Amino acid sequence: MPAATPLRKTAAGPEFIAMMAMMAATVALSIDAMLPGLPHIAEALTPDAPNRAQLIITSFLLGLGIGTFLAGPLSDSFGRKPIILIGAVIYAAGAALGMLAPSLETLLVARAVQGLGAAAFRIVSIAIIRDLHAGREMARLMSFVMMVFALTPAMAPLLGAGIIALSGWRGVFGAFVLFAACLSLWMTLRLPEPLAPHSRRAFRAAPLRAALYEVLGHPVTRLAIAVQMLCMTTLFTSLSMVQPVFDVTFGKGDSFPAWFFGMALVAGSGSFLNARLVMRLGMERMVSAALAAQIVLSVLAIALWQIGLPPSAQFAVFVVWQTGVFFQAGLTLGNLNALAMAPMGAIAGMAASVTGAIATVGSVALAIPIGQQFQGTPMPAHLGVLGAVLAGFALMQVLHRQSERTG
Repeated sequence: MPAATPLRKTAAGPEFIAMMAMMAATVALSIDAMLPGLPHIAEALTPDAPNRAQLIITSFLLGLGIGTFLAGPLSDSFGRKPIILIGAVIYAAGAALGMLAPSLETLLVARAVQGLGAAAFRIVSIAIIRDLHAGREMARLMSFVMMVFALTPAMAPLLGAGIIALSGWRGVFGAFVLFAACLSLWMTLRLPEPLAPHSRRAFRAAPLRAALYEVLGHPVTRLAIAVQMLCMTTLFTSLSMVQPVFDVTFGKGDSFPAWFFGMALVAGSGSFLNARLVMRLGMERMVSAALAAQIVLSVLAIALWQIGLPPSAQFAVFVVWQTGVFFQAGLTLGNLNALAMAPMGAIAGMAASVTGAIATVGSVALAIPIGQQFQGTPMPAHLGVLGAVLAGFALMQVLHRQSERTG
């Protein structure tokens, strides 16, 4: 595989990790840079129903889920780099449409298109890592990737707020176009194609269907996808409501980017901790421990809200709880990706697509109705997250028993 040789020599090096991490960070940037703009967009495009502004987040995620199903198989057939570049063009086109959107409906379409393109960055980067690594080593690299995924939110709302102050919320979409262009140029110049021509699979219905059955037919992969969907539900539920809770519930909308920076920065250590511990403790144990901790934290947050603490104390509880949700993502998502992908080396692109598509679309379907329940308190978020982590913890026990049976 001569074309891949330079990449294989540096497949765990800093530049490779940074590039893969920035591809994964495209999703976090596209979500979190928009959070400070939600009240401005609500005022401009949906003043009579401000809760609908949350759909700017979930419509992007819906497009991401649909694109996720296509990106992997296409990259298995035509190579990793061409599909990433096509995705970058689609992403930039969606962002350009968002800059010009005259209505909320048009903006939601633009965000879905943007998500469709972002799927190439997200899924093909996972497939590239799986091309070159497996098992706990893949989990270690994925932890570094997820660390950037978790740290990006620390800067994204501040970046978004700064752009909005200079050029309004539409200017954020211009920044998305610039980001896609820079990342595409970097990849074009520095990333050798990792998938050799003789390793590619024909893009036909029959092999795609067979690969789909193989992914969904493996019990460990199937359970890992379900738990990943529930963990993503906790993340997307809290993301869709965190800005309204800060603004409406606690009156801290102006300082939201700074608070979000602090929460994301602290939570980013979750991925770093996972990278240090996963080789010793294993992926299943790390995920189960993180979900158990989130169950305790959510029950405590619900109980303290019901008691009726003073506003300052209630705000402190919410900040700790929200930080815990972000921290949990760093301890679970990378490990669950690795668990789902471990038996799927021969069809890495298809496996990445199926796992990502089901987990993303399923979590969006769960997060949208929870987010629309917001009526001025964080209770819908607390209850939704608690339900998801309880179900995820139970499924992890089943996954552990299944892993022991299959060896």
